[in-house]
Amino acid sequence: MQTTFSVLADLAAAAPQPLAAPKSIGEVISGITGWIMGILALVATMFLVIGGLRYMAAGGDPAQVEQAKGNFKSALIGYALAVLAPVVLSVLQSILGG
Repeated sequence: MQTTFSVLADLAAAAPQPLAAPKSIGEVISGITGWIMGILALVATMFLVIGGLRYMAAGGDPAQVEQAKGNFKSALIGYALAVLAPVVLSVLQSILGG
């Protein structure tokens, strides 16, 4: 069984560990890519669901059908941006020199 003194001596002898090591630009951009793709896919899915609900509730009203089609177009644009996010961020990374 260790005494209090020996436990304190062991703690004092241990090298301090940094809380978090700094990340490289590549690691930061990689993390940002994942977040951006997730957020864009989430928003695009929301527009897709809203467009589907509007289309089902339109009841033949041409104005409501056009709004639903606009939501579908927004969803497609969102999915396209989510797919292109890694490309845009890799260009940004090459510009920054990471």
